Amino acid sequence: MPENASPLGLLLDVDGPIASPVTRTISTPSIITDLIALASANVPIAFITGRSAEFISEQVITPLMAKGLPADMRMYGVCEKGAVWFPITAGGMGDVVVDESVALPASLVERFRQLIATDYSDTMFFDETKQAMVSVEQRTDVAHADFLVAQHSFNERAYEILVEAGVGVRFGQREMPNTAGELPFRIDPTIISTDIESVRLDKDHAAERALAFFAQSGDLPTLWRSVGDSRSDYLMADHLHAAGYDVAHIDVRPADGVLERPYPVIVIGEEIHDEAGATFLDYWVDKLGIDRG
Repeated sequence: MPENASPLGLLLDVDGPIASPVTRTISTPSIITDLIALASANVPIAFITGRSAEFISEQVITPLMAKGLPADMRMYGVCEKGAVWFPITAGGMGDVVVDESVALPASLVERFRQLIATDYSDTMFFDETKQAMVSVEQRTDVAHADFLVAQHSFNERAYEILVEAGVGVRFGQREMPNTAGELPFRIDPTIISTDIESVRLDKDHAAERALAFFAQSGDLPTLWRSVGDSRSDYLMADHLHAAGYDVAHIDVRPADGVLERPYPVIVIGEEIHDEAGATFLDYWVDKLGIDRG
C-alpha cells in the first residue's frame, strides 16, 4: 500500500449516523470535523445512502467544504441505493452519473406525485430531488405517530397503483409479477419515508461501486467499518465480508433488532442515531492518532 495509505475504510449511511433523522441535517459539529480529519488521513469514505445527490450536496458536502476538505483525499457518494454516484473532492461534488435503467416509468412517477399532492400533503411530501426512485417523506412539522398512520395508507395505495400498472412489484410478503413473471420494483418503508424503487438497488451493490471507485486511486484497506440505522444497511458489511475484508457493522438504531451476522455487529452503548455516529467517528480519529488540526 502507498506510504500514506490508511488501514481503515468507511462506508457510511447518512440518515441516522451522520444526519439527524429529526432535523435532516448534520446537527453534531464534531461529525464534520472528524470526517475532515479522517479524510485528511486518507481514510476512504463513502456515503452510501438512499438520499438524492442534491440532498448530499446541500446537507453533507456543503458543510464539509465550509470547514475545509483536504485537497488529497478519497471520498465518494452513492445515492438512491446505487442508482446515482459521484466523486467528492475539495472543490465539491464531481460529475453525477444516473443509471436510467433502474428508474420508474415517468407516468408512474407523476401518478405518485399527484397522489401526495391531493391526499397526503398534510403529513408528507414528494421528494422532487430523486432521479431514479420515488420517495415520499415525513414533513418535519408533523408528529411521527401521525406520519406512520398516513404512511400505512400511502403504502397500500402505492401497491394497488403498481399492481394496476402491471409493472411487477414486491411489498413485504406480497408479490404481483408482471406478464413476464418478474418483480422489477419494490415498496420499501423506512422510519421517515417510503421508497418505491428497482429491486436492483440496494446497499451491497452501492458498496461494490464505492470500492471499485476507491480501487482506481490505490490499494484498498483490509479493515472496514460500515455504519447505518436500518436493517438494509447491514448489506454494506455483507458485501465487504463476502469480498474477504475484515469488517464490522455499527448499528445506530439497534431497537429495530440487531441481526445475526458472521462478522461483529457493534452497538454504541445507549447512544443512537447521529449521537452514536459522532462517538464512532471520534473513536477512530483518536485510535488512528489523527490530528484534528
